[in-house]
Amino acid sequence: MHIDVFNGVSAGLIGLAIGSFLNVVIHRLPRMLEAQWAADTQAHNEAEPHPKTAPYNLAFPSSHCPHCGYKLRWTDNIPVLSYLWLRGQCRQCHSPIGWRYIAIELLTSALFAWAVMTYGMGVQAMAWAGFASALLALAAIDADTTLLPDAITQPLTWSGLIAASMQWSDQSLNQALWGATAGYLVLWLVYWLFKLFTGKDGMGQGDFKLLAALGAWLGWPSLMSLVLVASLTGIVGGLILRWRGQLGQGGYMPFGPFLALAGLWVMLLGPLPSLHL
Repeated sequence: MHIDVFNGVSAGLIGLAIGSFLNVVIHRLPRMLEAQWAADTQAHNEAEPHPKTAPYNLAFPSSHCPHCGYKLRWTDNIPVLSYLWLRGQCRQCHSPIGWRYIAIELLTSALFAWAVMTYGMGVQAMAWAGFASALLALAAIDADTTLLPDAITQPLTWSGLIAASMQWSDQSLNQALWGATAGYLVLWLVYWLFKLFTGKDGMGQGDFKLLAALGAWLGWPSLMSLVLVASLTGIVGGLILRWRGQLGQGGYMPFGPFLALAGLWVMLLGPLPSLHL
């Protein structure tokens, strides 16, 4: 029992560090993609090559305040503790640091601890912790930008199939393969039926890829539970945003965060009993 608790605490500390890195991914990856799209468009439209700009990726430039540009010290980057020590403010300009930074760190820590307490110290626990971390990143990115980057969704699908083949997940390779296939096709069909009858895009194609990844990790028998949980939480979330006057232009609300929430729900609690095929 003491060993399990020690392993869980150790995994939780690792999760804090991973959560801090996820915050970097959430903030920078969409900007990296937008910069790449702009550069590709400009290169296509211009005869002369565009001059090189300073690198911007997950490693460069070093962490800094987005308001004043203050370069953070290493003591400003300690997960959770730095946020509490600085009282949620930039050391230099005292601009508020969003509460989501610490929330991502704490959630990642809890999910790493859960994985190790459930599966023990090993590859299987790290596989599920990685899956959960990817879902957190995708949920936050989609909520901010309405993007679900292929750089995360596609590796998540392939890793789910690999995990099944190596018996690191709870699914057979057959369940994972058909989960990925059916997961993609379900939302693809919904998208085209909605567009056929309304002439509008009801969701982004990143949602197809995310449900495919969820199907690869959680298996085709869980797909109905995933779609139902995502839909119901999406309805509740939409009503709350409408009540608060925060619903997007045209009433649009990204579906990815609710798919990610459904994935975490099924991972932690299992599929809804009456819908487990």
